[in-house]
Amino acid sequence: MENKIKINRIKAVLAEKDVSHKELAMRVGIAPNSVTRICNNEFQPTLKLLREIALALDVDIRELLISTRVPQSSQ
Repeated sequence: MENKIKINRIKAVLAEKDVSHKELAMRVGIAPNSVTRICNNEFQPTLKLLREIALALDVDIRELLISTRVPQSSQ
């Protein structure tokens, strides 16, 4: 079984904003099951769709992605 790499945190942002998958789907014009698959990191949205999601949720687009930077420890 292949491990899915978590790239986006859209599911967490939806919870923070108290927005359902169905509501987001309506706001950006895609099927609710597509939102579910994106939230489960089964596939990733295009940059255009990611921007539309950010606008629909009123967040910075960077908030929808998991950072690739490792936090530096204080010395």
